[in-house]
Amino acid sequence: MALKSTIFKAEVSIADMDRHYYATHQLTIARHPSETDERMMLRLLAFAMNANQDLSFSKGLSTEKEPELWQKSLSDEVLLWIELGQPDEKRIRKACHQAQRVIVYCYGGRAADIWWAAIKSQLTRFENLTIINVPTEISQSLAKMAARTMRLNYSIDEGQISINDENSMVLYEPEIW
Repeated sequence: MALKSTIFKAEVSIADMDRHYYATHQLTIARHPSETDERMMLRLLAFAMNANQDLSFSKGLSTEKEPELWQKSLSDEVLLWIELGQPDEKRIRKACHQAQRVIVYCYGGRAADIWWAAIKSQLTRFENLTIINVPTEISQSLAKMAARTMRLNYSIDEGQISINDENSMVLYEPEIW
């Protein structure tokens, strides 16, 4: 018998002064049995950093043809493709050809550094690609905020992000590679 996804509910309030985006989203997140709290919380971080009424979670880990999150136009054109982790060059190339913008949120400490060193020379030609590194201490701090029901506040100002719940706060300044 296959394991089922665990459902999480998140009320995500976003105050993005850099983009003048202010909204509260009621999100239902299906965490795949093989997904960690760390990865799930990075999906929420990616959502908050790129929030838009048309941004949505895809089928994620269960579908290789889709990113973690994407934003599509009314004509089904992919405007934004968001990946997590350390995707291979072929997957990133495919995304860059299919979407107007592609963002990869990599994490994993030393493994992410090694991945980036090996792949960056192959990716410099893609002007629509952004790679953002999330340090281990940030991703692990976010993982500690994971709960089946969450109320998270994201405040973004001058490139710095403050994430807080009722018990803790994480400050993060994205490192763009």
